[in-house]
Amino acid sequence: MHLSIVVPCMNEQDVIPALVERLAAAIEPWKKDAEIILVDDGSSDGTWEAIQDACLHCANLVGVRLSANRGHQIALTAGLEAAKGERIMMLDADLQDPPELLSDMMLMMDRGYDVVYGRRIERQGETIFKRATAYLFYRLLNTMSDVPIPRDTGDFRLVSRKTLDAVLAMPERSRFIRGMFAWAGFRQIGIEYTRAPRTIGETKYPFRAMMRFAIDAMTSFSTKPLKLATRLSFASLGITALMAIYVAYSLILYQTAPGWASVVLAISFFSGVQLLTLGIMGEYIGRLYVEAKNRPLYFVSEELRDATPVTMRKSA
Repeated sequence: MHLSIVVPCMNEQDVIPALVERLAAAIEPWKKDAEIILVDDGSSDGTWEAIQDACLHCANLVGVRLSANRGHQIALTAGLEAAKGERIMMLDADLQDPPELLSDMMLMMDRGYDVVYGRRIERQGETIFKRATAYLFYRLLNTMSDVPIPRDTGDFRLVSRKTLDAVLAMPERSRFIRGMFAWAGFRQIGIEYTRAPRTIGETKYPFRAMMRFAIDAMTSFSTKPLKLATRLSFASLGITALMAIYVAYSLILYQTAPGWASVVLAISFFSGVQLLTLGIMGEYIGRLYVEAKNRPLYFVSEELRDATPVTMRKSA
């Protein structure tokens, strides 16, 4: 197998026909040695039925159904582990990232690169809030991370087999796959493109999910948040000392005690610092707890290759 394309899907029944059509056209030059892997991440609609129907009409299609919803990054991992190609492309099912860019990515890999990732130069159809938070996220992530991660990139990329094997060898449960590829190294290059608006379905990344994703990204590749908590503790001690001097100065010169506003402000400030520090520590302790359980990342309940069911498997 020369080429694999991996697409995680979650409640994307309306997108599947257009997705398969465009992917089939994109792999046409490599059709005899290519596969398209659609991973159903525990969808609650007719996504799996749409994948089954598509398998009957596209010989290159492989369907993988997870036993429960495990999240985008785990579903993507399941597809990557199922991929057999020497080159593996990954993208989201919403078709905002153009699969037609495959030819250019393949050309760059022919020139010796191991990872060719898409860099968004424009985000069409997204709100100002979404664009602003994405802009801040990547810049804050690079500030906090111990590993430089390309800005304005997603999981849309083409990778070589040796790079993928290196990433799949990483055992962590809280996965931030684009960061894992950055950490793995090898020769990497970006291709700029304009991200299209979503025309079918709804986003699977509301604000809450984006916040969770951002926290996973920062705590997966950096201990700087812990160091920040330590610095905040020292800063609070310094401010406490200054306030003590101010109180003593007021008592001696003005014979007055500080008012309730300063007391409430001090209590609020130090309470906030303590809660932030505990929260940061809790994130890392929670990760230790999850890693220590060493549960499998996912279970596959059904798999289709050439429209033929395959027995269930699991992955650690």
